[in-house]
Amino acid sequence: MRIMIFAAGGDIGGGKTHILSLANELAKCNDLRLVCFRKGVMSEEGEAMGLDVAAIDHSEGTPAAIRFALAQVDEFEPEVIHCHGSKANMIGALVKKKRGIPVMSTVHSDPKLDYMGRPLRALTFGKINMWALRRMDYYVAVAWKMRETLIEYGFDPQSIFTVYNGMDFSDAPRGPRPRKAEDEEIVIGIAARLNPVKDIPTLIKAFAKAFKEDKRLRLSIAGTGEAEAELKTLVKELGVEEYVTFEGWISDIKAYFGKVDINVLSSLSETFPYSLLEGAYQHIPAIATTVGGIPSLIEHGKTGYLFEPGDADAFADYILKLAADPDLREQLAEALFEKASAEFSLDRMRRDQENIYRTLLRRYEHRGERGGAVLCGAYGRGNAGDEAILKAILQRLRSIDPDMPIWVMSRNPLQTSKKESVRSFYIFNVFAFLKALKQADLFVNGGGSLIQDVTSSRSLYFYLFTLKAAKRCGCRIVMYGCGIGPINKAANRKKAGKVLDSTADIITLRDSVSHELLQEMGVTRPEIVRAADPVLSLAQAPENKVAQGFAAEGIPEGLNMAGFCLRSWPEFKNKQAVADAARYCYEKYGLTPVFFPIEEPKDVPVGQEIAAMLNCPCYVCSKRHSSDEIIGMLGRMKLVCGMRLHSLIFATAAGAPVIGISYDVKVDSFIKDIGSSSCISVTDLNTEKLEKLIDERLDAGEADALAKRDQLKELEGLNGRAAARLLRKEEA
Repeated sequence: MRIMIFAAGGDIGGGKTHILSLANELAKCNDLRLVCFRKGVMSEEGEAMGLDVAAIDHSEGTPAAIRFALAQVDEFEPEVIHCHGSKANMIGALVKKKRGIPVMSTVHSDPKLDYMGRPLRALTFGKINMWALRRMDYYVAVAWKMRETLIEYGFDPQSIFTVYNGMDFSDAPRGPRPRKAEDEEIVIGIAARLNPVKDIPTLIKAFAKAFKEDKRLRLSIAGTGEAEAELKTLVKELGVEEYVTFEGWISDIKAYFGKVDINVLSSLSETFPYSLLEGAYQHIPAIATTVGGIPSLIEHGKTGYLFEPGDADAFADYILKLAADPDLREQLAEALFEKASAEFSLDRMRRDQENIYRTLLRRYEHRGERGGAVLCGAYGRGNAGDEAILKAILQRLRSIDPDMPIWVMSRNPLQTSKKESVRSFYIFNVFAFLKALKQADLFVNGGGSLIQDVTSSRSLYFYLFTLKAAKRCGCRIVMYGCGIGPINKAANRKKAGKVLDSTADIITLRDSVSHELLQEMGVTRPEIVRAADPVLSLAQAPENKVAQGFAAEGIPEGLNMAGFCLRSWPEFKNKQAVADAARYCYEKYGLTPVFFPIEEPKDVPVGQEIAAMLNCPCYVCSKRHSSDEIIGMLGRMKLVCGMRLHSLIFATAAGAPVIGISYDVKVDSFIKDIGSSSCISVTDLNTEKLEKLIDERLDAGEADALAKRDQLKELEGLNGRAAARLLRKEEA
């Protein structure tokens, strides 16, 4: 590839390190030119590394810099331009307009905080930078949190990629650092710009507090900036002037960290700071704030310590804890080194970035063409089942075409965009809906039981309207792994049958009862496929993530459990029967009852109510977990007794035996379709019947549950194949 990097040229610290490291790596396998809009340290270091560097003197002004950039583009003929910094972004946006070359930007920090404490610059350079950023084609966020920040600012989620900073650890020292004598000084070091966003006053206050208890402590502050005088005044006011050193600008950062014992960072905002990797390189333990991408490297208590921004007391406590315990310093430092060198290498950063360039060029080639999918469902309401359906459908669609633009109708568009990296709009925003349909190729009526009138006839008519609108706008239509019904009113059945028959191209169903209902309604024109719920395609979370989920709920590791996933329902009157069954699981099988909500917080109170009836150990979960965590957590249960359909689906997907408590025909249908009879109506609930079903399921054993899982997973694959056919990605 032919890559041109635009850099402001005056970058220092982590920004400079990132740009030069990335450029040097990319240049090994690609044609690359680094264009700097200021001659200085960056251009000089780039040339010394052997990079193709073009630089213009900053004093020549912005118009000259724009002409210089255009001349460089015409000479080098890049396939993509990659900008770093506000000036580079501005010039890149203008070059894109004049030359029609795809332009992207790496966002190193929160653009609204870049000029924190400098209101005039924020109103000028800050506004210009935001104008330029909004004209980029794509963005690289140097942390997942920064990606979320950009989405909150209204940037297209599908144009944002995340690439964590990387560092070359090949020459790093091996093994722990030499131990210090008990009476030697303990040096706390920070390498950062001295500006408000780094919140160095909190560090100084924490140091002053810790120093009162441990006189060996010393503070080293490396960096320059506009806040230096103010910080020196604070040091003097707190009476620690003799023990704090302002190092100024440090050119040899490795040598600096070689003299530091504890690496710290007190920032209010970060993407993914290089200083933490530079400290890890020298086997130093770290204490940092819980901002940006820092928690992806610093795992609290395992690879370092985290504290909330501004919390000087907690910060001081962690300083004292590490200063007092050389074994702990070594333990955390070595764990941090292993994680940093394994997961944040320079080679990994280069490969990630090259993949983004390829994606950008591929998408740019097809810009303006009609394509992609609009997804309609009960999303953004906090129901774990519906959110899992969305995740599963997105996973399938992206496996068909990773570049596919996707729009999702949601009750909470911002949350959906941040969580799933899709464009999203409010479900009842008709104008946004019609606009998306005119750009898309496929409309997906996405899972769940949308075509029903139990909730209300209004709900049914709305979803029928979406099908008719999609057909009128020229979209192909798949009803994806859905349930149909119940539709109780005769007029509603007639209307729904007519709309489904005239609009849908393919209907894939998750249960046999829905198939029977479609036949009764006279739906014959669409292709109808008996499949399974989309959620069955999702994998469960890794063991460590599942363990963290249980730990968050206060549930000890290695516990044998029986899960109860309940919901409030008018006919659910005999709660004592469930309490008796939970106690029965504990007394006969040694299974501790765990009440697990699928829709949080709605399902928590009923679990608490039944738990209060027990005189045996039990747990009531109340946290919100991701769908893969829920699958993994329910998969750890020896038995799951569920009212909500997706509690049964999650558990089955993980190979756990299930018993249904039916409040709706969809629960009966699911139990029937997995070849089981372990289901009891909520109106017929009694202790004796429930205990009998528990005996039957546990006697059937793990092999039976795994066979049911495999059977349904095979059926679920038919959903994706149907969508692929409509997208013309696979022959019928």
